[in-house]
Amino acid sequence: MIKKVLRFIGKVLLYFFGISIGLVVLFKFVPVPFTPLMFIRTFEQMGGDKDLVWKHDWIAIDEMGIPIQKAVIASEDGKFTTHNGFDVKAIEKAYKNNQKGKKIKGGSTISQQTAKNVFLWPGRSYLRKGLEAYFTVLIEIVWGKERIMEVYLNSIEMGNGIYGIEAASQHWFKKPAKNLTKAEAAAIAAILPNPRVYKAKNSSRYIERRKNAIKRQMNFYNNPNYNGE
Repeated sequence: MIKKVLRFIGKVLLYFFGISIGLVVLFKFVPVPFTPLMFIRTFEQMGGDKDLVWKHDWIAIDEMGIPIQKAVIASEDGKFTTHNGFDVKAIEKAYKNNQKGKKIKGGSTISQQTAKNVFLWPGRSYLRKGLEAYFTVLIEIVWGKERIMEVYLNSIEMGNGIYGIEAASQHWFKKPAKNLTKAEAAAIAAILPNPRVYKAKNSSRYIERRKNAIKRQMNFYNNPNYNGE
């Protein structure tokens, strides 16, 4: 009986590793067509009284322009180009804040957010966080920084039913992502903590303060060098 259980567990693990590694390799070359969060949001919209919205236009990183890349690094992960997928100091700081009962902050890097967005579901369980770490390591090894940024900016939620920077740019500023100004890119990056509540245009004082802070921070970054050279 024990041997059968162990064989079953072994097969499950073998299938899991095979499928997960296969998907990571596939998405190194193929655009990610949808994410679990996109489906969750769609079902939420269908269950409510709002119109169904799903806008998602995949573009290559060369078509995104530099401002939005610098803006999300400034707002979400200042060490993105140099860390190995995890910002240990940010995680320690988040843990201390949580222990003090302050507002929960995850300390997640862009790599971790990408792993979660593409392969997993929202939540804070230990299982989900463990799988997030596993996929983060995989994409750092297989994809590299440039591909992670490309997938991140094509998959992240940037409004109600708005996914990816091209759809967000068209939605908020009626222009292609490659034509976003520094201020417009900062405005989109500023709403990422809660893009279904905050607005990148005609925004609140809080978002305006965040936008201005991101713009100032962007001045400290050169054009992203994803090769570590």
